[in-house]
Amino acid sequence: MAAMDADIALLDTATTTASALDRAVEQARAAVGLPVGTRIVAAMSGGVDSTVTAALLAKAGYDVVGVTLQLYDHGAAISRKGACCAGQDIMDARMAAERIGIPHYVLDYESRFKEQVIEDFADAYLRGETPIPCVRCNQTVKFRDLLDVARDLGAEAMATGHYVQRAMPASGGNRPQLRRAADPAKDQSYFLFATTPEQLDFLRFPLGGMDKPTVRLVAAELGLAIADKPDSQDICFVPEGKYTTVIDKIRPQGALPGDMVHMDGRVLGRHEGVTRYTIGQRRGLNIAVGDPLFVVKIDADKRQVIVGPREALLTQALSLKEGNWLGAEDSLEAAAANGAPVLARVRSTREPVPGRLALVDGPNGGEPRLVFDVLEEGVAPGQACVLYDPADPERVLGGGFIVATERAAL
Repeated sequence: MAAMDADIALLDTATTTASALDRAVEQARAAVGLPVGTRIVAAMSGGVDSTVTAALLAKAGYDVVGVTLQLYDHGAAISRKGACCAGQDIMDARMAAERIGIPHYVLDYESRFKEQVIEDFADAYLRGETPIPCVRCNQTVKFRDLLDVARDLGAEAMATGHYVQRAMPASGGNRPQLRRAADPAKDQSYFLFATTPEQLDFLRFPLGGMDKPTVRLVAAELGLAIADKPDSQDICFVPEGKYTTVIDKIRPQGALPGDMVHMDGRVLGRHEGVTRYTIGQRRGLNIAVGDPLFVVKIDADKRQVIVGPREALLTQALSLKEGNWLGAEDSLEAAAANGAPVLARVRSTREPVPGRLALVDGPNGGEPRLVFDVLEEGVAPGQACVLYDPADPERVLGGGFIVATERAAL
């Protein structure tokens, strides 16, 4: 009887897995929305998500070409799993493409990545900002340069393993919308706000309607060796999560010491470089004055780290640069001129909060500004402010990088 029960359990598991795979293939076809046989470039980083994306598209009957970008390499990356686009991960992508039965190309983009992402990352910290390199990477190397490669290879679309959805509007219209993933825990819409309308026309996201357990289940059913490969938790080019190691190497001036100053003007001590601190930081300040203190501002020109009480982190407004807009208006500036209501997300780990756009005079003409309906805490220049539609909170309207913040008047 026990043996029979075990056989039934195995049968149920196999049926569930097979149906999950079948559903995943159908979801991939729906996400692509192009005739079977169409050539699609699959961006393959060597991780589970991008590998399953390529495999599903091949199983769905598309002419798939896998492309991997070699972006960096710093010794330990050769054997480091779960990173992206270096060393072992490139080997994993190559072996996966062989298993799937698709052609695969590795392109050396190290110099471009260093200039457009790594150096930009270091320079932002030197300016006292808190950068977000994953957005910059998607914005430049992956969704600009790699899209050009895909077109050169004769592809009609490029697919990635991002957890975000692309959908045509239900009310009609010929431009696709960018929408949050079906799985809120994996949603990556914050990191893709800079995707332009033209890029979105060409991109496809087959995993946007799935959750991660399903993706791993599908990977196992497809016989992919990376089915249980861990996800990357750190910035891909930062070894062991120590971002100062990278900055000190290429911008050593970031480690110059300076004053730790209370917002009331008192000098409380010394610090070991402005690149060691971010807005909202409490730990590692090495000062003791009784009440808890937080980093509320970084003055890179004066090499000062300014600290204050938690309420000093409350922000009522912010200004934006490098705006991108996916809404009905022609641009973020046009939406701001109309005073568009939005839901604003200032950190990837936070839910959006209501606010309203405005256009203010600046040195380069009209500049977009966001005024919060409720105060936000710890808003940091350099981070992204991603905007969603209050009438349809799953829809991404665009966003920009935070230039400056306006402290709440308490």
